[in-house]
Parts: sequence; structure tokens; C-alpha cells
Amino acid sequence: MKHLGLFRYLILLIGGLTVIMGGSVASVLAGLPSPERLAENQVAPSTHILDRHGRLLYEVIDPQGGKHTPVPLSAIPQACHQAVIATEDSRFYQHPGFDLRAIARAAWQDLRERRIVSGGSTITQQVVRNLLLPPQERGQRTLRRKLREAWLAWRLTRHYSKDEILALYLNQSYFGHFAYGIEAAAQAYFGKHVTELDLAECALLAGLLQSPAAYNPLEHPEAAAARQRVVLDLMVKDGYITPEEADLAAAEPLRFASSPFPIEAPHFVMYVQGLLEEMFGIERLRAGGLRVYTSLDLDLQRTAESVVRRRLREIQEDENASPELRMDSAALVALDPRTGEILAMVGSPDYFDARINGAVNGALALRQPGSAIKPITYAVAFDPEQAARAGR
Repeated sequence: MKHLGLFRYLILLIGGLTVIMGGSVASVLAGLPSPERLAENQVAPSTHILDRHGRLLYEVIDPQGGKHTPVPLSAIPQACHQAVIATEDSRFYQHPGFDLRAIARAAWQDLRERRIVSGGSTITQQVVRNLLLPPQERGQRTLRRKLREAWLAWRLTRHYSKDEILALYLNQSYFGHFAYGIEAAAQAYFGKHVTELDLAECALLAGLLQSPAAYNPLEHPEAAAARQRVVLDLMVKDGYITPEEADLAAAEPLRFASSPFPIEAPHFVMYVQGLLEEMFGIERLRAGGLRVYTSLDLDLQRTAESVVRRRLREIQEDENASPELRMDSAALVALDPRTGEILAMVGSPDYFDARINGAVNGALALRQPGSAIKPITYAVAFDPEQAARAGR
């Protein structure tokens, strides 16, 4: 009887909104796949990231082809469950796959603004979008897609338990850094298995789901920390943790690490990956099959890496250097001054050295320019046009 009541409410909701849209219920629900298709795996071809001469920097293997490691929900720390639910769908265990209040609120805001301004997707709806809807429909920001998602989400809850749906979400979602699923994310960002994650690490990973490129802690540590704080505050709001526990987690220094894998110019590759996400979207990247030609020159890159390591070694071995001087990392970027193209990018002397947080891209970190800004200042001061305007 409960399912029948929800079914009627959903049909009424879809029918009412469809009338407003000027269509029919049948047209909105036409062509939807069956929830049984969740088990299907589509193997996509690899994406290749290349240097300017076509030499391979990194081959992005399809996540279903070996790098994607699903884990049971019981192996994922409770803190990760709670962080994701508090951030993505606080009423996950209360609603039937769709949240009527969220849908109604989003629909009203969209109709009032005459454009899509609000989401309202539950975790179940996100699973539906990522695993059941066709790629061409996933990126559509339309009320029709939201209604189709809600219908499929309701059907999905008839076939799978809430824990099974949460496990699907945590194992299939994209966390950035070429990591699909929370186990891959734990290894990519922290060099550990998901079972070893603590509250601070779970909160950071949960924050990535909204926008992996924007909150990538290896490239945007300040944005990632701010997002982590938002997740922790939401966990406090929902009663999962205390304010004191949130403060301790936010203050915890995170140690980023990566397991060695075949890759050239790793910091640059991860930088390019972030750009690709912004340009084409996660779904297009997940489909694979791209050949990405970049501006990097692999010969110059290897020279730059050698120079950084040699210069650091010289400084560390200098007997006349002050004992207070401690230098264990450096970054370098070489640009073509005519075009601005990146020819080499070294974010640290060793991407895989966890002791220096080597995976963090020092080339993109915000820092004071120091005397490096002087030539630019002088160039402005000596500009003839500037002098003429000043009457000199």
C-alpha cells in the first residue's frame, strides 16, 4: 500500500509538471531503460594524453578495465557514508529514491527563473543518471530529464536496498584524478585503501563529488580545504559528528601520496586532466577514446626534471648553507614567450614522494612572487606610451 501511494504521488507530480511543460506523461517516460541494466559494463577505449610530438605521456585506462575496484559497503568507513549522505542527499534513507520536496522546490525555482537554477537530485537519481540514462541525456539540464530520473529512481528502489544503492554510488562515482569509485580515490589521493580513511579524508573525498576538478586538493588546496569544511559542517548539522570533531578534522594536516604508475610529466598530465573535465565534462572523459595532443615537449620536460633535482641536491649538499635552510621541493614551468604554451611543468622533484607531498603541484600553488615581479614592474615603468601619457 505504501508503494502504491508513492506511485500515485509520483504519477501526479509527473503529470502535473508535464502539463505545465505542454507534453504528456507517455512522452516524458518513453524509452527509459530497465533498472536491471545496472549490471551492464561497457568497456571504453583508452584515452591517450600526448606531448607536442605525439609521444605518450599517459594512457587513461577505462575504469572498468582494471583500475576500478568495487568494495562492499561494509569495507567503507562509516564516516565516508555519513559525509556523502550529509553532502549529497541528507534524506537518503527516508525518501523513496526521489525527494518530493526537493523536486517541487527545484521545479518552482526553475519555472520562476525560466531556466534551470536548482538541482534536487538524490543519490539514487545520480546513480540513475550515471548508469542508466544515455550519455547524450546525462548532461541535459531540463525538467524532463529530472522527471525521468525520478521515475527510474523510484523503480530502482523497488529492485535494490538503500545500502546497495549507496554502495553503487560510492563505487561508481568519479572523484577526479582519474579515480572512479572511493577505493580508487583513496589510493589516488592518499596512497591507502578505503578501509584506512579517517574522518578528515572522508570529508575531503565527499566534497570532490560536486566538482572534482574545482576541488582537486593537489591543484587547488585552498578550495579543497574550504569544501572539506562545508562537508564537516553539514555532518555536524545532521548530527553525525560534534563541532569539536569537525574542528579537529579540519585542522588535520593531510598527507597526499600516489602509488607509482607509468606516466610522464605527472603534474602536467593531472593539470591537463582538470582542463579536459572543464572543457568536455566527466561523462565524455569516462567514455574514453580521446587522443589529447598537448603543448609539452617531453625532451624539455625531462631536462627540467633533471635540473630541479640537481639544483636541490646542490643546495642540500652545500656545506656553507645555513643550517636553518631546509629545501626539499621546488617547481618549474617553462613557457614559449611568443605563444604562452607550456613546454615543461615540474610540480615537485618527485611526484611519488609522500614525504614532501610530491603529488601536490607546486607550479600551480599560490605564493608571493618576490623579486620575480621586478622585471614586469620595470617594463611598465619604461613603457614609452606610459611615459608619454605622463608628459615625460
